[in-house]
Amino acid sequence: MEIVSSLPLVAVVIPVLGAILLLFVPEAKDKIRNMLALVISFATAMVVITVVQLVLKGNIVYNKIVDILPGLELSFRVDPLGALFAGTASILWVFAVLYSTGYMAHEHNRRRYFIFYLLSLGITMGIAFAANLFTLYLFYELLTLATYPLVVHEGNTEAQNAGKRYMIYSFFGAGLVLYSLFITYGLVGTLDFTQGGIMAEVARTAPLLLITVFVAYILGFGVKAAVMPLHSWLPSAMAAPTPVSALLHAVAVVKSGVYGILRVMYSIFGTETMVELNLGIFVAVLVSFTIVLSSIIAMRQDVLKRRLAYSTISQLGYITLGAGLLTPLGLTGGLLHIINHALLKITLFFCAGAIITVTGKKYISELNGVGRRMPITMLAFAIGSIGMVGILPVNGFISKWYLMGGSLDAGMPIFVIILITSALLNAMYFFPIVTAAFFKKGDFEPPKQLEAPLAMLVPIVLLALTSIVVGIKLDLTVPFVETVVDYLF
Repeated sequence: MEIVSSLPLVAVVIPVLGAILLLFVPEAKDKIRNMLALVISFATAMVVITVVQLVLKGNIVYNKIVDILPGLELSFRVDPLGALFAGTASILWVFAVLYSTGYMAHEHNRRRYFIFYLLSLGITMGIAFAANLFTLYLFYELLTLATYPLVVHEGNTEAQNAGKRYMIYSFFGAGLVLYSLFITYGLVGTLDFTQGGIMAEVARTAPLLLITVFVAYILGFGVKAAVMPLHSWLPSAMAAPTPVSALLHAVAVVKSGVYGILRVMYSIFGTETMVELNLGIFVAVLVSFTIVLSSIIAMRQDVLKRRLAYSTISQLGYITLGAGLLTPLGLTGGLLHIINHALLKITLFFCAGAIITVTGKKYISELNGVGRRMPITMLAFAIGSIGMVGILPVNGFISKWYLMGGSLDAGMPIFVIILITSALLNAMYFFPIVTAAFFKKGDFEPPKQLEAPLAMLVPIVLLALTSIVVGIKLDLTVPFVETVVDYLF
């Protein structure tokens, strides 16, 4: 049942108004600003959870803002897929803001940082709740603008160059999406997300044009999804503060690219059109190269955050691979990995940030024995690493299990080999970090008090434990994801 509600708009507006409110908080008033940022992000998550509950009861939540042209409007419409993305992002944003209060305690321009951090939250909710490609595109562009000040926050040459690369890549991708929007609107007269897609008739009359438009969509959204060879902005963006890296990699930016790809595949083209034009295999093969090649490159990285960055590029490919298989099991695995990867990767980046904050070390070769100085942080890092490889009882296992099942269902066992190869490569670049931290001698001494600021340590521990709980209690995620899959198919 479709119900009209202003809740999606409220979820977008609360962080935006909160960001404006922070403009009036003096730079030195850290406690007030930190508390406001936490309250605003928590309030946003509560609104989103309310919307998610409505969707889980079988409702579609709709909120039209304004008509632009016939068949084109700025509006929100929350279906199960949008609820999945918004719920994951908004909940993890609360942890990210809490972590930021500790990480940014001694950084400069803290007020500017939190303003754009909250703006990015509101814009991400706009992407998740978009009723059509026009609304999604608008917020997609705004997210680039809102996250740019976060990428260049440090203000040094490395950050400035990273920001330029980020903008060039992002606007190039957005240009491809905009081109595709015009063609789509001209072909069918609407951009609305629809069960089964809106391209079935065009697939019979203009298949070559449709294939061209699809490729432009995938490459356009593939920039933020870090599909190779459009990925190089992501490792360079590691010049940003670590909470921003977590935002880019686990919660908002890269996931918005993947979300755009999912919307194009299932809400614009639809499974029947995808199968008819053999578009799924194109996506699956493209991201398979990304999965394997980025893992190989990750093994060669000595900077911890860059290794995590290339890991993200590989892991994002799992989500798109699951979608490209065009089977319920494959899509279930891909959508589960939106949640599981978000939990695992934000944990790993938070651990990296704590290591940098406490020890000043950013190179993996410098971390021998760091487990002696930071045992809790490195234990959490080990949990995240195990999850990334896909080993029980951490949650990454279930994603890969469904992806392998989806590959067999699609009659494409080659992708099982890809997934196993990727898992082995993950182990080769994650486990040496853990073993060196705990079993090699270094210059680190046991902590005399808390190993990291409490505001950083608490999110790390909670997220690592959540990754185990979600890996064991599958009823926390699988039924929700299966609801999304049933809706899209």
